Amino acid sequence: MILIFLLLLVLFQTSMVDYLYNNPTWYQLSADAWESEPFRAMELGELVCGQETLDLNVLTALMAEHSFDLTGIDSMDHHLQAVSAARPAEFERLKGAYETIFGDLEYFPIPQNLNSEAPDISYGDSWGDGRTYGGDRRHEGCDVMGDQMPRGFYPVVSMSGGTVEKVGWLEQGGWRIGIRSRSGAYLYYAHLESYSRDWKEGDTVSPGELLGFMGDSGYGKEEGTVGNFPVHLHVGIYLKTEHYDELSVNPYWVLRYLEKHRLKAVYS
Repeated sequence: MILIFLLLLVLFQTSMVDYLYNNPTWYQLSADAWESEPFRAMELGELVCGQETLDLNVLTALMAEHSFDLTGIDSMDHHLQAVSAARPAEFERLKGAYETIFGDLEYFPIPQNLNSEAPDISYGDSWGDGRTYGGDRRHEGCDVMGDQMPRGFYPVVSMSGGTVEKVGWLEQGGWRIGIRSRSGAYLYYAHLESYSRDWKEGDTVSPGELLGFMGDSGYGKEEGTVGNFPVHLHVGIYLKTEHYDELSVNPYWVLRYLEKHRLKAVYS
């Protein structure tokens, strides 16, 4: 009886792997899947964002099974063993991309204010929206809005540990700082009002360390330009791939996942 059960199990596993391999409409893995638009949309959905921690093997399997869109799932059920066995090299490569993004993330970039009288930040999914300053282009980040308070009110902390790779003025981004996380993602914080200290390229940053304060700098050739848009923090997440030095992914659902990991502070 046990032998029959084992034979049936092997037959099922073999059939499932064969099905996955030959049904790309259900099983979305290819060598360059991590450069695709569906991957970059990073649609984790409410259920995944509600998890206390992310098992990146499970996340990779779910994304492959659901065409990179988990916004409609109501269960974390998956077929990890079958999915990873069907195309192991592609699976590991895709999982590596998720490890780059999530491997070093610890905190939401704006601490929770324990002063309950002050309004909280807000944000929506604006990745891919049109922008016109400097020419028609796509928005490559997520705007965390703090426009109910003046520039300089909301502190901005590092979502991860890492190394300062870029800092200073950009015409579009204003006062910005870019940090390469230890797992390899480039995390970009733009439109700051000021920095917490005199950051230099190569400086080491700790998770949750104060980087500066939210502002409205940028959209001006003159250094220090402010006031051309509401106060907000632009958060960008970029990967380096075989074909792109900086490939943006949607930070919106990543921020939704990190919301449960907000530092607490009192500021007024």
